[in-house]
Amino acid sequence: MPVIRYRCDGCQLDLKRDGSNHFIVKIEAFAAAGKLEFNEEDLQRDHAAEMETIIRNLACTSPDEIEDQVYRSFRFDLCPECHRSFLRHPLARLIEERRRS
Repeated sequence: MPVIRYRCDGCQLDLKRDGSNHFIVKIEAFAAAGKLEFNEEDLQRDHAAEMETIIRNLACTSPDEIEDQVYRSFRFDLCPECHRSFLRHPLARLIEERRRS
């Protein structure tokens, strides 16, 4: 039977299997709902043609890219020190990656 090893996703510290020295952080990112009001112009548009265009575009797009446009979830196992750091600066990794690009 394989042994599950937990490591901190921040610093790679080995974490105890009983959870006594680690935190789980879950993040969900999903598309915000669009407008919920319709006007006369919306009702008169050619929705079939719009759907065909969307389907054509989806056929040329990877499933991961499609999913990223709708929903993505993340789970991180963190040691107490990395957890404290995350709570102080939850978007630090995102900001660092944007600076590099």
